[in-house]
Amino acid sequence: MSTPGGASISAEQLKTRYIGTGHADISKYEWVTNQHRDAYASHVGHYDHLSYYAVAQNESIGRCRAQMLEKMYQPCGPPPPRKDDA
Repeated sequence: MSTPGGASISAEQLKTRYIGTGHADISKYEWVTNQHRDAYASHVGHYDHLSYYAVAQNESIGRCRAQMLEKMYQPCGPPPPRKDDA
């Protein structure tokens, strides 16, 4: 992969730039949470998607946006207990 200037980008640089790319030690919960947050961010960022969901749910666009932003906080529920904390 390269940048517009032609310089190559390493995998480590991509991971520091984009949080959702993950790493070798990422848990299933973290990966799914990143996927859900990315999807909600895309829906909120694209007005056409947001208006489609608002019409389908028979809600206002502002209320639909607020609900999606609230779901981004914990899209998959609370995190599971970690084994090393026990």
